Amino acid sequence: MDSSSKLLRIDEVSEMTTLAKSTIWLKVSQQAFPPPIRLSPAICVWRESSIEDWINSHSSQGGNHV
Repeated sequence: MDSSSKLLRIDEVSEMTTLAKSTIWLKVSQQAFPPPIRLSPAICVWRESSIEDWINSHSSQGGNHV
């Protein structure tokens, strides 16, 4: 399975970005982070490629903070 189709849960997204889960949800609500895909009322996932794109776009801005 390539990274464009791999789905990540919040714990994996947090690990990839080094952001706390609460920070991820805050950024989602501010439309500053890719929105999740809701599989059910209790399960949200993100495409790995979306998270990688977000990380790359923020690392190219010259800061160390994502």
